[in-house]
Amino acid sequence: MTYADVNGINLYYEIHGTGRPLILLHGGLGSGEMFAPILPRFTEGHQVILVDLQGHGRTADIDRPLEIPLIADDIAALIDHLGLEKPDVVGYSLGGGVAMQVAIRHPQKIRRCVSASAGIKRSATYPEILEQQGQVNAAAVEFMKETPMYEAYQRLAPRPEDFPRLLDKIGAAMAEDFDFTEEVRGLQVPTMIVAADADMCPPSHFVEVFALLDGGQRDGGWMGEGRPKGGHALAILPGLTHYSLFLSPLFPQTALAFLDQQD
Repeated sequence: MTYADVNGINLYYEIHGTGRPLILLHGGLGSGEMFAPILPRFTEGHQVILVDLQGHGRTADIDRPLEIPLIADDIAALIDHLGLEKPDVVGYSLGGGVAMQVAIRHPQKIRRCVSASAGIKRSATYPEILEQQGQVNAAAVEFMKETPMYEAYQRLAPRPEDFPRLLDKIGAAMAEDFDFTEEVRGLQVPTMIVAADADMCPPSHFVEVFALLDGGQRDGGWMGEGRPKGGHALAILPGLTHYSLFLSPLFPQTALAFLDQQD
């Protein structure tokens, strides 16, 4: 088991495969192991660094809010700790938001970014999902005990008794309003926006994000001369939901097609 003492947190990570480094970031209430079914595809030609984010998996929580920009700073510190030379960063859901924030806050540290199933403003989330998120707190532990998330936490966490605390923190984080429109508009790292066609936000939201990145403004041209100036891309994956995207072979296939392009 490997830990990095960075940015005030003891961050758990695993390294799989060889090749150009790729940091892979999991969703909320999950851990790096949630990618096990599709990990072999990512490790074909890549050294994959799987990270358990603050309070998740084998990384114990610390005394600070569960805020995506702070977690992004953890990843930037891990890049320095491991001496990685401009790795790619791929994240899903919570991890997708973190990947985006690494690109926004630490553009000089990474090569390319893939942000999957992560809206950039709270108001884009369907109202019924916001209502469900409002019920996430320590009182929901009893309802969670039959879920894979609870089972994995009890098996992996350094302090299994912290699960109610994690629910409280995630609930508080999801209740906070956010809008990263202006930050995304200024993105300097080539970024692919990925979503399921039946995600937590409508496909139109992710098209709007792509538009902020100069996407969808004109025909791409025979030689791609009309594509977004920053090298950005958009993928809406068919037949998937927010809860199945991270297991679909379409996810690594699409992400790697973008990451393996020559700069």
